[in-house]
Order: sequence, then structure tokens, then C-alpha cells
Amino acid sequence: MSWHALIEVSRESEEPLTAQIEGRIREEISAGVLHPGTRLPSSRQLAEDVGVSRSVVVEAYGRLIAEGYLEAVRGSGTRVAHHLSAPALPTLLDDGLVPPARWDLRPELPRGAGFPHREWLACYQRALQAVDPGDLGYPPLSGADGLREELARYLGRARGVLTTAGQVMVVSGFAQALGLLCTVLSASGIDRIAMEDPCHHRQRQFIGEVGVRPVPVPVDDEGIDVEALAATGVRAVLVTPAHQFPTGATLSPARREALVRWARDTGAWVIEDDYDGDLWLEPGARPPALQRLAPDRVVYGGTASKSLAPGLRFGWLAAPAGLLAALERTRSHRDLGSDVLTQLAFAELLRCGHFDRHLRARRDHYRRRRACLEQAVHRFLPGARITGSAAGLHAYVRLPHRVDEAALVGRALERSVLVPGGRRYHARPEGAAPALVVGYTAVPRTGIAEAVRELGAAYAPKPAAAGAARCA
Repeated sequence: MSWHALIEVSRESEEPLTAQIEGRIREEISAGVLHPGTRLPSSRQLAEDVGVSRSVVVEAYGRLIAEGYLEAVRGSGTRVAHHLSAPALPTLLDDGLVPPARWDLRPELPRGAGFPHREWLACYQRALQAVDPGDLGYPPLSGADGLREELARYLGRARGVLTTAGQVMVVSGFAQALGLLCTVLSASGIDRIAMEDPCHHRQRQFIGEVGVRPVPVPVDDEGIDVEALAATGVRAVLVTPAHQFPTGATLSPARREALVRWARDTGAWVIEDDYDGDLWLEPGARPPALQRLAPDRVVYGGTASKSLAPGLRFGWLAAPAGLLAALERTRSHRDLGSDVLTQLAFAELLRCGHFDRHLRARRDHYRRRRACLEQAVHRFLPGARITGSAAGLHAYVRLPHRVDEAALVGRALERSVLVPGGRRYHARPEGAAPALVVGYTAVPRTGIAEAVRELGAAYAPKPAAAGAARCA
């Protein structure tokens, strides 16, 4: 195998060629450019590439092997030694490093084991077999026609979205969609966007970084306070009406009507983030999309991050025709569309019914997990209660007012439980009631009860109940 490596030598240097090659490789390993396990060219190949005799490379390799930088594996050539540790790189937990913990209860962490590998591979293969050479050029800015048609059908029957294929845009996740929307709205003179309070703090930060000022509007058990929204004078708002993040509140019918009336009366835009709408766990059908009440004023956004995997970086918008044209113009200056093969594979997943079957299985799976969490909270966190609708990948646990939220989160981490407090999601955390935002998908189901038992031990100094709660 003709592996390549960027190794240079200078014949004008007084340093011997062997020492130059040895030194360059050692420097690249120490700097983290050459990673543990990286395969290097054979001594014959590197000698040819660099323009030296093979004996020079053999000697350099031999010294590095003796020093422990390289290892020679029979039949596999020469590699950077596996035992060498790569330079530490920061791993971000929203606003800091992720500390090691046995139980990771952060929200929005779907388990990779739930991905429909076999079905996705079959759909990807069918898409490849049916692809036309013309489909492999730059895709339409709003997405492949076949996927836009399938999405319009799916969103209509499963979400109640009133749209057409021509009003759907395929995007690389909701973050890209939000960035495009902020740019378009800013160009039309809208420099402030109302946001639910609490909300995902990274979205609040993101909007501020793209040059639009976020304006917090309080949320209660019925969703966003529309009277408080109207008092801000803003002309756009970002909402999560089906399952508010993080409180779990579902926008009540009265608030839905009031929000739509506000948008029409003021000519404002509503951005509906249906981030986990595929995973409604309550009995009966989920509420239809807010967009169907005012398709001329509401931009609907969805994503496959919770239902499939965030690594796909795949989402969609359903927007009024005039706004979609502006979104396309803005996007044309930023990228040339989303991966077309992924689009065609997802279209096939929708077309053949695999996506619906996958969602039914995921919902059953998460219902059992949520029930386990509810039992554990009732047993080990006296006085705490889970609020909002059962949906998605997390639950909002309100704590008694006497509980010191920050101290609880810290003590929980000492017991190897990683869980965020609710105040981090508030624009004004000092006035927020104590709460925890608990994800229940990144640990084994039996671990949910164990993790909450440890939370209970951190929650109250007195001994926790013996034994972990049994999940039904």
C-alpha cells in the first residue's frame, strides 16, 4: 500500500539525512499531527518519495522504534505507537468541558443503538441504484425534488403542516435554518427576535452572535405568555409550541389562537421549532403544528436529530413562498445545498414506511424509559415533580424552593451523575425556581433508577432508600 507522509529533508543542511527524517517524524508526533496508530509509508516508499537511499529511512525508523515513537507490526508495516496519547482537546458541554461521569443525564442525547442501520443501508442502496447522473451535480438550493415531495406529504399527514413541495427547504439541521432566517429577517429590518424564557441557551447565544438581539418572554404551564410578547414590540418570535424546551409545556389552544392573532395583527413572523415532534409519548395524537393555523405567518422547522441521529445534520423548513425565495438567495451566498445522497436515502425511508415504523418503535422504547424515570423521581426525590407533556428525550423536574439547585448539581457530579440545572436555560437565572433538566436516553434503562437514587442521596443528606427502584 502506497501510504503518503509529508516529510521533507534539506541536502543543504549540515544535519545528517537520517537525523532530519527522525527529527521531523518525532516533531510531528509530539505536535499531534501524526496520531497514534497512523500508518507510515514503507521504508522503500518513503525513501523514493524523499529522494534518499532506503538505508537512511531504515535507520531513522529503527531509532524511532527503539525510542517508542513507532512500532513495526509484521504484515502491517510501520505505525505511530498506539500507546502515545494524543494532545488533549477540549470537549464542549455547551459552555465548558464535559467532566467524566458514570451516568450522563444531559438532555438531547439519543442512543446510537436506536438508529435503524439496516433500513437506512437498504434505502441508501436503493437511492444509489436509482440515482440519475444528473442528480449527482450540485443539488437545488432547497433540496432534491423527490425529498421535498415526500416531506410535504409526511409533514401534512403526521404533523398537520399545510404546505407544498415547493415551499419546503432541506437544511443541514435547525441551526443552519435559524441562521438563514435571522439573516433574512435582519435584512427586512427586524433586528430583535423574541425567545421563550427559559429556552435552549445555545440558541439564545447563537441568535445574538449572528447580529440579532434575543428578547426573553416568560413561559408558564400554557406556553409562551402572548400578552408579554405583544408588550415587547418585536416582529418575530421563536417558539417550541408542541413541547417547550426545557419545561415540556404544550402551548394551550387559547395561547395558540392568541399567538396567531398577534402575528397577523402586527405582520410579525412566528418561527415554530418542532425539534422533537416525532417523539410524542402522551396517549393519543400530538397537537397539530401551529403552522396550519397561519401558514402565511408561521415558518415551520423540523429535524432528524432526535428521531434518527444528530450526526446526520439534517432538517427542513416549510415557509411561505415569498420568504422561501429570500432564504434561497441568502443560502446561495453560503453553500451549494445539502448532501443529495442523504436526501435521496431519507426520501426512500419516508416513501417505504420505514421511518414511521422506526418512530413507533422509538416511542414505545422511550415511554418505558420515561415511566422508569417517573417512578425513580417519585421514590428518591421527595417533593420534586415532573412537569409538562411526555415527549422527546428529556423531562423537566421542578424541585422544592428550599433546594439549592447549584449545590445539588455539584453534589450529584461528585456522585458521578452529570445533570444540568434548570437555571442555566433562563435569561434571568437568579429569579428562576430550582429545577433539573433530565435526559433519559444516554444511560441504560436500569441505570436511570440508579442515577436518580444517587441524585436523591445528593438531594438530601439523609440516607437514600435501599436498593434501586425497579422499572416496570
